[in-house]
Parts: sequence; C-alpha cells; structure tokens
Amino acid sequence: MQIKIIVTSLLLTCGTLFGISAQRQYTLMDCIDIALENNRNIKQQELNRHQREIAYSQARADLLPNLNASIGQNFVFGRSIGLDNVYENTNSSQSSFSLGANITLFDGLRMKYNIDARKADMHASEADLEKMRDDIIMSVSSAFLQALLNRELLQIAETQLETTQADLARRTELVKSGKMAQGELFEQEAQLAKEELNRVRAVSNYKLALLDLAQIMELDEFDDFDVVAPPADSLISESSLLTSKAVYESALQNRPIIRSMQYRIESSEKEKLMAKAQLYPSLSFGANIGTGYYNMSGRDNSPFNTQFRNNMSNSLGFNLRIPIFNKFQVKNNIQSAELAIMNTRIEMDKTKLELRKQIEQAYYNALGAKSRWEAAQKSVEASNEAYRFTEEKHRNGRANTYELTLAKNNQTQALAEEAQAKYEYAFRLKILELLKD
Repeated sequence: MQIKIIVTSLLLTCGTLFGISAQRQYTLMDCIDIALENNRNIKQQELNRHQREIAYSQARADLLPNLNASIGQNFVFGRSIGLDNVYENTNSSQSSFSLGANITLFDGLRMKYNIDARKADMHASEADLEKMRDDIIMSVSSAFLQALLNRELLQIAETQLETTQADLARRTELVKSGKMAQGELFEQEAQLAKEELNRVRAVSNYKLALLDLAQIMELDEFDDFDVVAPPADSLISESSLLTSKAVYESALQNRPIIRSMQYRIESSEKEKLMAKAQLYPSLSFGANIGTGYYNMSGRDNSPFNTQFRNNMSNSLGFNLRIPIFNKFQVKNNIQSAELAIMNTRIEMDKTKLELRKQIEQAYYNALGAKSRWEAAQKSVEASNEAYRFTEEKHRNGRANTYELTLAKNNQTQALAEEAQAKYEYAFRLKILELLKD
C-alpha cells in the first residue's frame, strides 16, 4: 500500500528523544501496524469484503448447470394404480428415483452482467477497506506527531529548568561569598517554581498525547508505552511542499475513495443492463432420467432389480420463456437502475468536490505552517540573542533579575512556539503526501 510506504520514510533515521528505558518504544510503523490489526471497523469491513467475494464467486457459478437427485416413497391405501394404469381396490407402495440436470443457454446476457456487477462491488469493497486503512494511518500519524511535539516541549521545559537550577546554584554561592545580596535569589526561586510547574504540565500533556495514541491503537494496556521517531527536521527534509493542483490530479488517480465510487458507477450500469436483459426471451435445456418400483398387495410383483431396470425412462427438453407482460415490472426496474446510476454519479461529484476542498485546505495549512515556522525560527534567534545580551548585562550589574527573568521567559516561549510550528509543518507536509497517494 503506497500510503504505508510514505509513512515508512518517517522512520529511516529513527532515533530516541527523551526515551525511558523501562518502557517499550514504539516506532510509527509499529503504531500503524498495531492499529490496523486491532481496529474493529477494519475487521468488519474485511468481513464485508469477503461477502462481496462470495457474491462474485456465486455469480460466476450461476453459469454452470445444476444437477439434482430425488427419491420418493408413497403408500396408497384403497384404490391404487398399477403399471398398466388400471386402478384396483388394493393397497400399494411406490418408490421413485430420478436424476435431472438443467442449464440456461441464453437469458439476454443477464448472468454475464451480474458477474460484472458483483465483480465491481467486490473491487469497491476492497477500495473501501483501503480507504479505512488510510484513515487509520492518518489518525495514528496525527496522534504520533502530536506526541512528538509534546515530548519536545517537555524536553524544552526540562532544559530550561536545568538552566535555572544551575543559575540558582551559582547565585547561591555568590550570596554565601557576600558578592550578591540575598534578595537577588527571590526572583530566581520564583522563576524556578514557575518552570517546575511548566515541566509538570508538559509531562501531563505528553502522557495525554500517548494515551490518545494508545486509544487509537486500541491497546489494552497504556502504562508501558512510549514512542520513538526521528526529529522533525529530518521529517521536513524528506518531504517537499507539493502544489494543491499536483496533489489533486494524483489523488484522482490513486485515492481509494475515488476508485470505490468508480466501481460503484460501473456496478450500477451493469445493474441497468441486467434489468434490460429481462426484456429478452430466455432458453434453457434440461435432461432427466428416472425409474420406479411398484408393490401392490394381493398381486405377484416383479423383483426390485427387475422393475428398476424395466421402469427406466429418459427425457431431454428445451424450454423457451418469452416475456410478454409482467405488470410493468421490467420497465420500472430499468427506470430504477437509471436513477441509481444518476445518484451514484452525483455521489462521485460530491466526493471529488470534498476531496478538492480537503486538499486545498491541507495545502494552505501547510503554507501557513511553513510561514509560522520560518517566523518562529527568527524569533528563536532573536530571543536567544536577547537572553545572551541580558545575561551579560546582568553579570556586569547593568540589568536586574527581573529583566533577566523576562528575557528567559521570552526565550522559552519562542522555543516552544518554534517546536510547535516545526512539527505542525512536518505534519502538514505528510498530510499532503498521504492525500496524493
């Protein structure tokens, strides 16, 4: 499946970011495979596809002749008819054996059209299954990238916390040596408490993102769960921003939802031909072989084996059925089939329109995400330089602790916004690729 090949490219440079050794690490492909295996909607669709395959197999088998055997045993009390077709006042028993075959020689090509229609239904069901799998892959990929974003935000929060702890330790030593006033520590301690709160929130958000992903995968246990994937920079370097026109043209050729609607139109057209076939005569051929055994009370009856041979009869015959008037049923069936074709074509137009809308939205979302990421990168560079400059001023006594804390908060916010914009852009690029194939 092409969509899985695209997603596999996310894992070529796989590396762990903030991993926990005690937890099992899941790659994106692991998550997708597990979700596809566990999803109950997919299992139901697979059963539906199997039913369509059976219907197609039966339509083909309808071309074969049928062969049936029958055995009958009758008991007659009172007047009975014998082998000479004369009634007598006596009880009797009659045994009959027959073997018959019948085959349709011509039915206006109705069986052929039925085969074509059931084949189209089978392919439509396969396309529906593929679309359902693509939707699961899309959902897993979205939740997976959200987990990566939250983990990077957690990493940023921890880095900022470690920096503040180290700075607080350095200032404490300066206070002890008398080189800095005790009051200089208060704002730094407040900043440390704030960053500890940010870290707690980041841990909670990351766990919730993992929980969302695990629920999409329909896992029974959520505790021993973590993800591993390449950084967002590598995801972006593997993709290019495709135009909406190129994505739409490719989607019309490759998307399973389009193929499904095309097969449904084909099935509706074959259903119409099946309805028209009822206007034509149908011709069938049949063959039959039978025998019987008669046992009449009060008479000498021939042995079973003798009667079985002597009573043997064979028959061959053709049957021609010519439709003349059937309460306008055939005419109404044809009109219903034509309406079904028109309705399916409208559904196709609606599907294409919805797909075009989805692709256009994805494209402009990607453009917006790219612009936000580029702006966020500039913001990070500026905030890093501002923090470095303010820290140097503070070290030389030309800036107070409040100014340094403000510069650091701006730096933390810029880093978080850059991480969010980066992962959003990576996700938007992958959405376009998934829509294309």
